[in-house]
Amino acid sequence: MNHLKGIHHVTAITSNAEKNYEFFTYVLGMRLVKKTVNQDDIQTYHLFFADDKGSAGTDMTFFDFPGIPQGKHGNDEIYKTSFRVPSDAAIEYWVKRFDRLGVKHTGVKEQFGKKTLSFVDFDDQQYQLISDEHNEGVASGTPWQNGPIPLEYAITGLGPIYIRHAQFDYIKELMERVLLFKEIASEGSLHLFEVGEGGSGAQVVVEHNTMLPPARQGFGTVHHAAFRVEDRAVLEEWIERMSSFGFTTSGYVDRHFFESLYVRVTPQLLFEFATDGPGFMGDEPYETLGEKLSLPPFLEPHREQIERDVRPIDTMRSDKVIEKEYE
Repeated sequence: MNHLKGIHHVTAITSNAEKNYEFFTYVLGMRLVKKTVNQDDIQTYHLFFADDKGSAGTDMTFFDFPGIPQGKHGNDEIYKTSFRVPSDAAIEYWVKRFDRLGVKHTGVKEQFGKKTLSFVDFDDQQYQLISDEHNEGVASGTPWQNGPIPLEYAITGLGPIYIRHAQFDYIKELMERVLLFKEIASEGSLHLFEVGEGGSGAQVVVEHNTMLPPARQGFGTVHHAAFRVEDRAVLEEWIERMSSFGFTTSGYVDRHFFESLYVRVTPQLLFEFATDGPGFMGDEPYETLGEKLSLPPFLEPHREQIERDVRPIDTMRSDKVIEKEYE
């Protein structure tokens, strides 16, 4: 059985695509590599923020569902997404940056031997920066070369995702017996699992919590998280494997930018398995990634209607000089 390679992407829900674009581009310095629509709800934007080249394992994506209420954090939830930065010094840079820009954060904490910095955005979406100073395992991506963050401090990819659940024994069996992760450490109610080459890019933290009520999905919460598989052949193995354990699956889904499988493993935990390719570089040049509305081939005949239905968002950056911000 081919193991999962790590975290592929995390998809969350925002209350406002414009504010989301501004926050990720000019506060976090992640590159918008694709501006498209939700393939299952074409009136909804789907924005992809990633590293300089849109590499698998670096992208956080957002749906902008019109009129959706705010979510509520709780149990049975992917409740926090991590981003990797190169060093402990980078963590200190981000503390000063968040203080200057008024981003709410918890201050620097150490968890499982690594420096971390938890913070939230305007929707109370929960994030964490994690230092790669002592990290070994899955390689990270390439920082956005023309973004506002000095390259030595910039976000390079995704780190551990955080799951909260009351039935830890079930989640542990799911992670180890079904998904082939291994629990490698624990700190209080937090349990660290990893897969493949390991390290921050291939880890899941499970919080055992029996006190909180169930989470409610809405803006400010995660919709699903995806794990990396090498290619279509390996994806087919996972389609067969998940079905063999009795899970109802989506079967094979072609998302154009990658190929996928979706599996709901608890009432509110949705996992995706996604191939590393073909990626985001096929329909736009490197210099202008994310600046036009990109549509997969099956939606291209409907471009005129889609462009009428979704409001225009200005994502032009190639005509701007974005200065590095060292403080």
